[in-house]
Amino acid sequence: MTIIDGKKVAQDILAEIAGEVEAIKAKGGKTPHLAAILVGNDGGSESYVASKIKACEKVGFKSTLLRFPDYVTEEKLLQAIANLNNDKDVDGFIVQLPLPRQINEHKVIESVLPQKDVDGFHPINVGRMVLNLPCYVSATPYGIVQLLERYHVPTSGKHCVVVGRSHIVGSPMSILMAKNTLLGNCTVTLCHSKTENLKSHTQKADILICALGSPEFVKADMVKEGAVVIDVGTTRVASTETKSGFKLQGDVKFDEVAPKCSFITPVPGGVGPMTIASLLKNTLLAAKKEIYS
Repeated sequence: MTIIDGKKVAQDILAEIAGEVEAIKAKGGKTPHLAAILVGNDGGSESYVASKIKACEKVGFKSTLLRFPDYVTEEKLLQAIANLNNDKDVDGFIVQLPLPRQINEHKVIESVLPQKDVDGFHPINVGRMVLNLPCYVSATPYGIVQLLERYHVPTSGKHCVVVGRSHIVGSPMSILMAKNTLLGNCTVTLCHSKTENLKSHTQKADILICALGSPEFVKADMVKEGAVVIDVGTTRVASTETKSGFKLQGDVKFDEVAPKCSFITPVPGGVGPMTIASLLKNTLLAAKKEIYS
């Protein structure tokens, strides 16, 4: 059994990005610039955006954070997005989700220029991904693909089961794993809350990707021997073992599932760090105009 070290892979990717940025600057090129919009003060969003800013500093990116209270109007938020769309110095930006109830999330996502949509959520980027055209792939699925690639996990002809159908992880992940690409060519089953007898599907998975947001939902009896298990879950649960009073817990009951696996990602330290590394890879692509010239 091999534990996939997402933290180590992410550090390697950030080092590669830093090297590219240094070379760009040495030639007198423009410093890549990533901006973020944060609405409210959700603890998870706060820590995630802080990690993105820290990662930008590490690789030599310029970063900007725009904060708004949770009572901000949709009109004001859309105006901020329009300003970033028109700012030639900003290569890419994200609007941190979730958003307050008064904000139409789909309207916000569609208002971001596809060329600056480094989160890969805009319908144009999603459509281009489906058609296997150059695009920004949403950061978490992109990170998972890179983990599988760097650990040389075979995928062609394998049965991949994705549990969870969100537009951020589950749905794009199922598309990526089925694509006719070097890392793909799986037969994919996409499961969700209406799937009957879920266990009968997960037990057949050569590659099981869990993106439910339900702590320790996947038990040992749901996984077959030798499976590759990718745990995307990051639910905050109360804990007396940490100073913060909480810890992150994955969708997989790690201690009992891990012995059955050929590869498995831990939580924390698995998929999470790769999301940020992938976001910065997308931003570098945006700065280099490699997707949309």
